Amino acid sequence: MNKPARNSILAIIGFLFLTYANTQAQYNNHRTMIQKSNALAKEYPSLCTVKTLVKSEGESEIIVLSIGTGDRDQKPGIAVLGGIEGSHLLGKEIALGFAATLLKESGSPDIKNLLGKITFYVFPDVSPDATEQYFSKLKYERNTNSRPVDEDKDFMTDEDPYEDLNGDGYITLIRVNDPSGSFVECPDDNRIMMLADLSEGQAGSYMVYSEGIDNDKDGVFNEDGPGGVNFNRNLTYNYEEFGVNAGLHPVSEPETKAVLDFLFDHFNIYATFAFGPQNNLAQDPQDRQAGSRAQASGDNQAPAAGQSSGRQGSWMRQNRKITSVLESDDIIVKLVAKRYREITGVKGSPPVKPSPGNFMDWSYYHYGRYSFSTPAWWFPAEKNKNMEAEFLKYASENNIDDVFVPWIETEHPDFPGKKTETGGIIPFVMINPPADKLEELITQNYEFIVEIAAMHPELEFLDTDVEDMGDNVFRISVKVHNKGIFATCTEAGENNMWNRIMRITIDINDNQKLLSGQKVQSIQRLEGDCSAEFSWLILGKGTVDITAGAINTGTVNTSIELK
Repeated sequence: MNKPARNSILAIIGFLFLTYANTQAQYNNHRTMIQKSNALAKEYPSLCTVKTLVKSEGESEIIVLSIGTGDRDQKPGIAVLGGIEGSHLLGKEIALGFAATLLKESGSPDIKNLLGKITFYVFPDVSPDATEQYFSKLKYERNTNSRPVDEDKDFMTDEDPYEDLNGDGYITLIRVNDPSGSFVECPDDNRIMMLADLSEGQAGSYMVYSEGIDNDKDGVFNEDGPGGVNFNRNLTYNYEEFGVNAGLHPVSEPETKAVLDFLFDHFNIYATFAFGPQNNLAQDPQDRQAGSRAQASGDNQAPAAGQSSGRQGSWMRQNRKITSVLESDDIIVKLVAKRYREITGVKGSPPVKPSPGNFMDWSYYHYGRYSFSTPAWWFPAEKNKNMEAEFLKYASENNIDDVFVPWIETEHPDFPGKKTETGGIIPFVMINPPADKLEELITQNYEFIVEIAAMHPELEFLDTDVEDMGDNVFRISVKVHNKGIFATCTEAGENNMWNRIMRITIDINDNQKLLSGQKVQSIQRLEGDCSAEFSWLILGKGTVDITAGAINTGTVNTSIELK
């Protein structure tokens, strides 16, 4: 091969490599996500299937990847969800990246063994209508689906949408110089607008609105744009009737119902991992304690899953409703949160506002499963500082460009004769990291989930003993032991109809008779490294088979010869 031809081929290979690398270092739109999911099922047909559960209001598919070996639905399962809120794009990248990495590593002994014991159900994006706004020509942070809703109660729907006044493709802010306004420039960064603090003697000099026009002339801007209902506010626990973006009633949306129906139908699922705004994994211990003290002091707001109430006793019920994380469940949450901080190296925790009807709380309080959630990424910020100013400081220190649209004077029909400017922080950048951080974050969270999955409940028989009582009578004694770290079900789910009760069954042959003990008995909830003892009296020699377990713990079998 001559040198020019060789150089040309190398150049082409280099170009293709760079193109591939650049493709990896970016967020995926819904179409690409579906294509990549189907490609995984095609590449690993014995390990992965993809199922479409429903189409959203915006006609986007809600899919789930089932990953594991053997009869997947008859083994303990873990659900991993992304797209809990549409503006949190990172969540769907981690969910899909987790599935891809798990399958890629399926040939290693540890992962092969894990997939033989655990099934993973991965929902890459449960809010596709909202996440697609990032990929549209007009970008703004959206958390709602495409259902038309009369959000301002004026008997019209979607009549006051966003307008891109400066033509940059982003919806940011407009500020109007007006002595009657209630906003001032932030002293930490004068690009940021903040409410005037009267206690500091500040007088407002600006009015601030979302970028757009008051189409319906009601004095509010962009309050009734396209959509919708927020998946993460549409669930049953602590649902806010008539709440903003909460829907007409709990589980009113096709995507919400489809996801919950799938979870309810899969009794083998014992834990859920969600990537979204709720956070019970990255809280510092002192933050958790502060939250507990706030609850114990009389706050009626139910604490988030993973945040103990701090009150005496494990059962905190009002009219049979659990209102705080139960003691034995909180021990596991603390353990898992500790490992999350150690594996990912995250520090501090971003402020989390209560969100009625959110998935993390529903999964624990109503679904009765271990429930974990984290945004997975945030920027460091000093407490009691303006978060937007802290973000711009972080972006500057880390050479992150294109995060702020400079204020530019704009003609505005609603403010004739007043100086009006358009500008502000670009949508999505405060919630989602630069794309070049995706690979690292996917790897960290993959390692975390895999390690925690290895702590799954797992039964074994211990101290099996046969005692010859004479006269052809035998006493059989056995311990059913949970050798996992996780309990066989949450304490909150112990009396939940959506959890399966463990049973132990003894089968004898036709020549034998059961003298004492029951053929089928329920097994109490077993915490990690705990056992339950059983015994029977059998008349007659021969083989006895014993089976114990449930769909969410797996079953164990043993045969005992009486002779």
